[in-house]
Amino acid sequence: MPAYTDLLELYQTRASVRRFKPEPLREGDLDKLLFAAQRAPTDATAQMYTLLRVTDPALRAQIAHRSNNPHIATAAEFFLLLADVYRLRRMVEMRGGTWGHWPRTAAHFAIGDAVLAGSALATMAESLGYGICWIGGVLNNIEAISEGCRLPEGVFPVAGLCVGVPDESPAPRPRLQRDLIVHENRYHPYTAEELEGAYADMRSITRSSDWYNVLSRYFAVGGTMEGREGSYQAYMAKAGFDPDLPQDLVGQLEARGIKAGSLGELLEQTFAQGFRSVQFQKGFVWIEKEPEAYRGDGKPGEALARALLEIPQDESVG
Repeated sequence: MPAYTDLLELYQTRASVRRFKPEPLREGDLDKLLFAAQRAPTDATAQMYTLLRVTDPALRAQIAHRSNNPHIATAAEFFLLLADVYRLRRMVEMRGGTWGHWPRTAAHFAIGDAVLAGSALATMAESLGYGICWIGGVLNNIEAISEGCRLPEGVFPVAGLCVGVPDESPAPRPRLQRDLIVHENRYHPYTAEELEGAYADMRSITRSSDWYNVLSRYFAVGGTMEGREGSYQAYMAKAGFDPDLPQDLVGQLEARGIKAGSLGELLEQTFAQGFRSVQFQKGFVWIEKEPEAYRGDGKPGEALARALLEIPQDESVG
């Protein structure tokens, strides 16, 4: 398990590891990993992230199963990298401040902080000779994983990170040509020839020798990312990161069987219940289907949610 003092050498040889030996980290190394994470850059000194170190074997096994990443259960250490606005809000409010309304901006900077901290931790781990694996699959069942970890409002998983003694030595995977990644002064569009060159550069990453098979499985219609989108939107709204839907009303709607992660989804749910008319006016909304009509007050998302909550429970979706 070689350690690295030369970062260039580390990056020339590094690759993700998914097979780990059943060995703990060396004494003192965990502190080095956490020190590196905490020294990562952060916007406005806010440190809008939390590292959730998962040591409970049962909880690890649940996360491994729900994310479809079995190596979570076998690595020496597993961290859930969390975007965390909850702590910052508590600190502002405990001094008498009023928390502002900036949910999308909060998510943006909290994700950045979590990724920077996780990247610093990963680099320190690899420099000490450990293997790491970045886990995006924690979004596969984001609500169940979050409930299992008892995450409060204002907190959501960004990724997972496995660290351990490697039991394999995978070769570095290919990367795109630098000209595609690094632009100067202004963004330049890509020619068809450049994009075909990208497919050629990445050919060896897949058994079929066609990188498109990987991209389409993840990013095309019906792919993995599209499958994650609905539950991710709904969870983010419930955690307080949608600018149109108040999180307390999102929870009340969900209790009625109405799940929505955006104002657009809430409109779809309204029409799915047979309402033929949604009339927005300043400060309120009417939803109507003969012979029923319900009113909700507030900004558009809040007003529509309140109107739907006016429906007698035996008539709403359940």
